[in-house]
Amino acid sequence: MAAGGPDPGVSRGRLAALAEFRGMSASPDSIRPAQGYAGDVTPRTAYDWWQAGDAVLVDIRTSAELEWVGFVPGAVHVAWKQWPGMALNPAFDDQLRAAVPPGRKALLLCRSGVRSIAAARRATELGLQAYNILEGFEGNPDGQAHRSSIEGWRFLGLPWAQN
Repeated sequence: MAAGGPDPGVSRGRLAALAEFRGMSASPDSIRPAQGYAGDVTPRTAYDWWQAGDAVLVDIRTSAELEWVGFVPGAVHVAWKQWPGMALNPAFDDQLRAAVPPGRKALLLCRSGVRSIAAARRATELGLQAYNILEGFEGNPDGQAHRSSIEGWRFLGLPWAQN
């Protein structure tokens, strides 16, 4: 579990408004069905499961992304791909199995919720109950190509830090 309690700065009303704007269910507990893995969840649902001890938050971004962009304190880092070159991490399977105890959900976080789909499918093949975190850490870019300004873990005010 992450240090500290739930972030009171993220209101359910703000999440509901953002969800409605994007055509998503306003319920933070909803799971979107997915092919090849357990499903897609909102950043808030992922945070709630993680804080409750029901899941392990696995940040699959590269070490460079964590260093330059920011990270979630308490999350387990298991890179899906490695910088530079973005080659698949040959130790991913072993590292993920070591990070997620039997019976716990695996919540997979990347930059925008795309790489984590492939990682969730692989985790499912390994026998884990794996979920992709929609929007990822930074979300999609806005009209000026800036991330973290319209969606994502960081935009929602969930815990993160930067070196």
